[in-house]
Amino acid sequence: MRSKGFTLLEVMVALMIVAFALTALSASMNQMIDAANTMRDRTYASWIAQNKITELRLANEIPEVSTTSGDLEFGNMTWEWDAVVSETGIENFMRVDVSVSYYGEDYVIQTVTGFIGEPVPINWGSRIYQRSGATQ
Repeated sequence: MRSKGFTLLEVMVALMIVAFALTALSASMNQMIDAANTMRDRTYASWIAQNKITELRLANEIPEVSTTSGDLEFGNMTWEWDAVVSETGIENFMRVDVSVSYYGEDYVIQTVTGFIGEPVPINWGSRIYQRSGATQ
């Protein structure tokens, strides 16, 4: 009479299949985690660069052609930024390129470009709106 059950060889083959599947699953999970971390860091770097451009715009003056840099804490990390203000060929209209990287590293994670024009007087937009015949 033959016993019913798995032989040692069948069990070993099944364990090898499970081991390969778990290894592939683990590698796939690591790739997804890396992609999520990269996307988070690119988003943070974009926000930092956009904030720097906004700070220049809120100064309400045309920036001079220059290069500035600094570092800051954001999202529990330290970041470096470099802002390059350059001419566009149009009077009183400047281009600003802000590059953001991890603190102490040369690899640029994100670069954002913005433009800053001549400041307009306070309530300038309201006056145009009122002149167009619109009521308040």
